[in-house]
Amino acid sequence: MNAIQIKNVSKQYKDVMALDDVSFSFEYGKIYGFLGRNGAGKSTLINIIANRIFADSGEILIDNDLAKENMNVHEKIFCMSEVDLYDTSLKIKDHFKWIEKFYNSFNKEKAFEIAEKFNLDTNKRFKALSKGYQSIFKLTVALAIDVPYVIFDEPVLGLDANHRELFYNLLLKDYEESENTIIIATHLIEEVANIIEEVVLIDKGKVLLQSNVDSLLEMGYSVSGPASEVDAYCIDKNVIGDDELGNLKIAYIIGKKTQLSKESHLSFANMNLQKLFVKLTEKGGN
Repeated sequence: MNAIQIKNVSKQYKDVMALDDVSFSFEYGKIYGFLGRNGAGKSTLINIIANRIFADSGEILIDNDLAKENMNVHEKIFCMSEVDLYDTSLKIKDHFKWIEKFYNSFNKEKAFEIAEKFNLDTNKRFKALSKGYQSIFKLTVALAIDVPYVIFDEPVLGLDANHRELFYNLLLKDYEESENTIIIATHLIEEVANIIEEVVLIDKGKVLLQSNVDSLLEMGYSVSGPASEVDAYCIDKNVIGDDELGNLKIAYIIGKKTQLSKESHLSFANMNLQKLFVKLTEKGGN
């Protein structure tokens, strides 16, 4: 099976269960949104996949090969991390030279081309870059490596709107030209909602759901109007949350709509991914 398979993975830090018997797969050839609030367990799982830390139990398979301490999967996966793992005293152009030695699939010429598009000064040392340009350097490296699985962990931290848009455009262009698996781990749902195909939602170390984005959005809707009417409508519904303002109320519901009477003051609206994420994680999901 061409996929990253996570099988019954658990990881605990003292009294915090970061991952609790997590099982799911990132299949080859899709763009995933790996979503969760800060502290949900996203970075812990990514670091286990990338062999930076080890699980207490369970296993990770990449294309059916065990990932743990296995050099055979080295050229299959690359993880862009929000954590700074680079020598801060080296110039960016020298980083490119070293990365080329460690990854056969790293395209140094492409890296310089991407750096130019971002106006990244490759003669600067890593520590001399702003936080935003440090992120841009790490994005440049990830975009210039041709591997089947690329993970971006909070990729746009510190980037302005223009640089974020440029990143997403370059990402989609690469995906169209050489299909691979892209995993974007983030809590900024609105920014990735239009480019991801599949969603994995994690909260408090557990997977709340995994679904195709279109199917997921079809599962839910909102109903709004006078609070008393909304409450009456929701009696037999699977309500995942609500918002109130005075005597008005919006309820967020998983399931099918039921027809409203002609006298009803209620109205329906589609659920967006951001709102679904917020309501499912507010109370740990259902």
